[in-house]
Amino acid sequence: MLQIQNQSQRPLTTAHLAQTMSLLLLSNIELRDKVMAELSVNPALELVEERICPHCRRRLTNPGACPICSIQQSDEGPIVFLSPRESYRSTTTRSAQEDTLPDQEPTAPEDLTSYVLQQLASNLNANDRLLATYILSGLDEDGFLQDPPAFIARATRSTLSHVDRILQLISHVDPPGLATTGPRQALLVQLDLFPQDSPILRLARRILESFFVELGRREIEKIASNMEVSSNRVREAAVFIHDNLNPYPGRASWGSGRHPQNGDPNVFHSPDILISRNSSDMSGPLVVEIFAPISGWLRVNPMFSQAISKTNGNQSEEWVKHIERASLFVKCLQQRNNTMRRLMQSLVTQQNQFILNGDRHLIPITRAKLAKEIGVHESTISRAVAHKSVALPDGRIIPLSRFFDRSLAVRDRIKEIVRNESRPLTDDQITTVLRKDGVRIARRTVAKYRSIEGILPARLRHRKGVRAIE
Repeated sequence: MLQIQNQSQRPLTTAHLAQTMSLLLLSNIELRDKVMAELSVNPALELVEERICPHCRRRLTNPGACPICSIQQSDEGPIVFLSPRESYRSTTTRSAQEDTLPDQEPTAPEDLTSYVLQQLASNLNANDRLLATYILSGLDEDGFLQDPPAFIARATRSTLSHVDRILQLISHVDPPGLATTGPRQALLVQLDLFPQDSPILRLARRILESFFVELGRREIEKIASNMEVSSNRVREAAVFIHDNLNPYPGRASWGSGRHPQNGDPNVFHSPDILISRNSSDMSGPLVVEIFAPISGWLRVNPMFSQAISKTNGNQSEEWVKHIERASLFVKCLQQRNNTMRRLMQSLVTQQNQFILNGDRHLIPITRAKLAKEIGVHESTISRAVAHKSVALPDGRIIPLSRFFDRSLAVRDRIKEIVRNESRPLTDDQITTVLRKDGVRIARRTVAKYRSIEGILPARLRHRKGVRAIE
């Protein structure tokens, strides 16, 4: 009996998980389109055109936030609530808007998922695109899989061979090595893109396959001895790997042209979340408003349920399926809202100073750490963060992923060092200044962050300064 019960519940649990994850991935605008599409195909799903709090389900008679959910229950942490309205209004003045030509309107930066899907567009059908989007949205910040292929296949109701085919396609586009299980596999995939008749490439592959740990420790002599080749050849292969391959492919998109750092940061027009100061107490806790996709609320149509008893067998079975689908959709939407509330409660509590005082105060935090704190899988956090934007108290609208950018505070400090330098400092000198501040990073990391921020090397900054004086 127990086995039969478990078997009957497993498909529902899988469907609930898959649909909740797919809804969690969507932005507010995309979710609204999804809701309207579901309403158009399912007669058992009903949109009640009245203002109701998405969390406590109380009817709201006055414009504004729910008076119950927006009341702070304790002295600690922000006030986080779901809003049944789109209350955000841009702080840009009317004259400024009129002076901005339509073709000069800033657009949202292209994320890694969109960039990869554009490259794969000609090779994917509709089902492939859904699966590829699910996989890409679940990658960690280094570009690696967090879920095994078998889990992805079960969650998306795909075959394992289908998942493997899409993983193979994703791993061989730019940046190569995405959607692999770790640095070793990412490097091996990147080797596939080079001509395979080169002896140095064959040696590099053997090293990666059999001596990856030793390579990381720079144990050249040990590798040479075990492979029975000269140390010079091993060293040559190691240099090739270091100079041409990237063990963390996801980092290739950090600070790229797809993520502009120096343009107008207000690149989103319709934020999913609004963070503001408490109007009744400016020194009090922050107020976090998570916008719902619709102004009304969804439910299973009660008249539809009552009419089942009056139908014949075939029609009754079809109507039951409609009701089950509507009920599942409503539950998954509620689960999505609950996850977003818990995510923002924890995130805003930890990043309070970053929100109020700027990039320098960002506390390094990973998706894995936050997932552990709120009791969900890391891939759930990745999907909750993807495609979402946040309006800050100072009027900026930033991607939610900015809260996890561990390099942001260091990059801000580098900008300050360069801004205040009396003469151009080299990357080594900037590294020394940072170490005095307690920030220990390598010179090449400083060069990378400097490049992300669009700061020229010292010799070019010097030339620019000479021309300015002349």
